[in-house]
Amino acid sequence: MNAPLRKLRVASLLGLALFVSASPASAYIGPGAGFAAAGSVLVLLGTFLLAFGIVLLYPLKLIVRLFLFRGKTKPKVKRMIVVGLDGFDPGLAKGFMEEGLMPNFQKLAEKGSFSTLATAYPSISPVAWSSYATGVDASRHNIYDFLTRDPCNYFPVLSSTDIRQVPKTLNLGLAKIPWGKKTIYRLLQKSQPFWKLLGAQGVWSSIIRVPITFPPQKFKNGTLLAGMCVPDLQGTQGSFSFYSTREKKGAHTGGQQYVIRIKDGVVQSKLTGPPGEDGHPMKCPFTVTFDEAKRKATIEVGDKSATVGPKEYTPWLTIPFDNCTGIARFYIQTWEDGQYGIYVTPINIDPDSPAMPISQPFVYSIYLAKMLGPYATLGLAEDTWALNERVVDEEAFLKQAWLIFDERKKMLWDVLEKTKKGFATVVFDTTDRISHMFYRYLDPDHPANEGKDIEVHKNVIRDVYMKMDDFVAEIQAKLGDDKETLFMVISDHGFCNFTRGCNLNTWLKDEGYLVLKEGKETSGDWFADVDWDKTRAFTLGLTGIFINRKGREAKGIVEKGAEMDALCTEIKDKLEKLVDPKSGKPVVNEAFLTKELHSGPYADMAPEILVGYHRGFRHSWDCATGSVAPEIFTDNTKSWSGDHCVDPRLVPGVFWCNRAINTEQPNILDIAPTALDMFGVKTPAYMQGSSLFQPGRREAEAAKPQASSVATKSEKAAS
Repeated sequence: MNAPLRKLRVASLLGLALFVSASPASAYIGPGAGFAAAGSVLVLLGTFLLAFGIVLLYPLKLIVRLFLFRGKTKPKVKRMIVVGLDGFDPGLAKGFMEEGLMPNFQKLAEKGSFSTLATAYPSISPVAWSSYATGVDASRHNIYDFLTRDPCNYFPVLSSTDIRQVPKTLNLGLAKIPWGKKTIYRLLQKSQPFWKLLGAQGVWSSIIRVPITFPPQKFKNGTLLAGMCVPDLQGTQGSFSFYSTREKKGAHTGGQQYVIRIKDGVVQSKLTGPPGEDGHPMKCPFTVTFDEAKRKATIEVGDKSATVGPKEYTPWLTIPFDNCTGIARFYIQTWEDGQYGIYVTPINIDPDSPAMPISQPFVYSIYLAKMLGPYATLGLAEDTWALNERVVDEEAFLKQAWLIFDERKKMLWDVLEKTKKGFATVVFDTTDRISHMFYRYLDPDHPANEGKDIEVHKNVIRDVYMKMDDFVAEIQAKLGDDKETLFMVISDHGFCNFTRGCNLNTWLKDEGYLVLKEGKETSGDWFADVDWDKTRAFTLGLTGIFINRKGREAKGIVEKGAEMDALCTEIKDKLEKLVDPKSGKPVVNEAFLTKELHSGPYADMAPEILVGYHRGFRHSWDCATGSVAPEIFTDNTKSWSGDHCVDPRLVPGVFWCNRAINTEQPNILDIAPTALDMFGVKTPAYMQGSSLFQPGRREAEAAKPQASSVATKSEKAAS
């Protein structure tokens, strides 16, 4: 960091740093994960100072930055704004524009550009947004899926994040004395985001909720609020709670259900938090008082309370535990005939008193909470599993999704106001989550429609696209007629139907590639009964097939080289001939050999085969968790009825820009080089994309032969 700027920041925030950097208490959450909880008194005092300090110092910071970095780069624009609409589909968007339902996007297209945006291989959000941030493919940024396996034991681990507690010691020179534990946060994404490169050259960046930015990395000249993979306070990717007077029916994936009793109109129960010092989950009591006459329920938790009616969310309520706080919303899902159902969102990390770092700098999340109020911090904030498990209905899910959208919009307005020069990006997840959960309404024959409403919400996806059209008009109104602002709207991938699940572990077993222990015909989650000494291939997550490779996996048996290459080719050929017996349709459009697709240093730990399904197919739910089911194919009956884990050429993202670009085939890899180019920062040679405003690119593409196997099969994919 530049010395004068460092001195200014140290002098201005020294008092605050004394508070927020005090030694925190620790607690353990989840398998292999921990969090640090700051003392509440210190945080309260520190954040009080922060709320005033940041606001008062902001104009001075801008002046100092302008002085220190003047002439360091030669920007071509004053600022660049990229709004991400996760999962926004170009086919649906084009259709709605042609119907006149998206006039503002149509005007943006006519003014500048509109096209598909080639997505990542595989076409899944953590991979695509990592490519957006780094300008490189999965083999160079190391993210191939949400989950991967630990090659030492085949257990599942998050692909992007390593959070764990390690012993802390006091080093006395001759001896080290145990001194509690410390928490290690490590982002497993490799390469580096382009905003770090911009910051090194004095260009300011505001980064809001871009997926795979947790834990937040430090970078100069910018702020960041982490997105996808921020855990809840239990250390999971989202665990709801449901309290019902009806008897519990089975276990809930993604949450917990509790049976409650009501006495004199009052329910008393407890929320489950992270484990405390004794290793047992901490509890927070709450009370719900039902007023039958007024049809109102009052929820009391800690020193907070809120009164709501049936099917109404409370505001965010602070959930106090022994050494940390979280926030959650309550929702009265059921209130009829003496039956009650109370849904509680996953307990989010409290942005006003974060139990672990969720922003860069650490105080930025606190600043946003002070300025805008509490907001969702969970990476997958819209609770899709609560709807999948039918503890809430479509109405509750939609209300939640739009509440989160409104929070994110306030953040965008704050970013636009504060970022008069430099780069800013905000990613909105609402478009993706609603598409996942309401896609069945676009297909009357979808198996997920059985026993569910097919009329009330049949236009939800259309309405989402229309609402985004109104939203883009709001953004442009705030930007005004600023010729020096480059404005883009992008998505990481598109969408398609998901009607049939395919358990490739079962298929691998039937083909002799995966072997179960003697006497076993099926296996539970996480390869419970797999015989690794005889297994040659397996799958976990949503994207590919791993070879049980000698020297890499703990009990690998396949030699790298000719043996593995022959095995991969054999599996690929069989997969591409696989047919669904129910419909007679081919299942896999193309099975990609990763080594032919990617050449980066992290391809060696990736699945050897990436499965490019046809539309309508995907890894089944049990396949994703490493189980071996009785049947290969099953109908997808969950509300999660749309997806994009298919051949990436079938689900490109979308791209709008207020300027014409130099190609008809933009790629998500191009955004990072474009941002660098716009601010006069040289694009590193390792980046695989190129600037969308690079002169002569269109002519070069027209003259370039389509040499790769992926490019030459585009006609097959389109069919």
